[in-house]
Amino acid sequence: MSRIEPADISKRLSVGEVAKRSGVAVSAIHFYEAKGLITSLRNEGNQRRYARDVLRRVAVIKVAQRIGISLASIHEALASLPQGRTPNAADWARLSRRWQQELDDRITKLTQLRDQMNDCIGCGCLSIDACRLRNPLDELSEQGAGARLLDPVD
Repeated sequence: MSRIEPADISKRLSVGEVAKRSGVAVSAIHFYEAKGLITSLRNEGNQRRYARDVLRRVAVIKVAQRIGISLASIHEALASLPQGRTPNAADWARLSRRWQQELDDRITKLTQLRDQMNDCIGCGCLSIDACRLRNPLDELSEQGAGARLLDPVD
């Protein structure tokens, strides 16, 4: 973290101010920073100070999390912005289209999983030989014994 000049301190927000204005816990702000989603500078007293645009980044992070986007995907999306700047309306449109595809893919997989559950309701056996959830399409049996995936890799 870089240091900031005393004259610039009044333009920046403390972690408590960011938390209060964004509705996010201080611990979450620290977590987002540790994950590289937001950045801060340090004042002479070694306290974090955030640029005001961090509020928009936190809002984007919270909306993306609320719709089920992983932190890794959020990080990748924010890192794709020129010079790490805060997303604007055009950026949000691009990011939301990308995330919409992720959500559509997840909905498709969850729908398939839900539909496969109907084969198991009532039987309770979860047969390694016949259960489509426990042993999907029996494709993994050819790879030998050991842990197997519930959701086969596409």
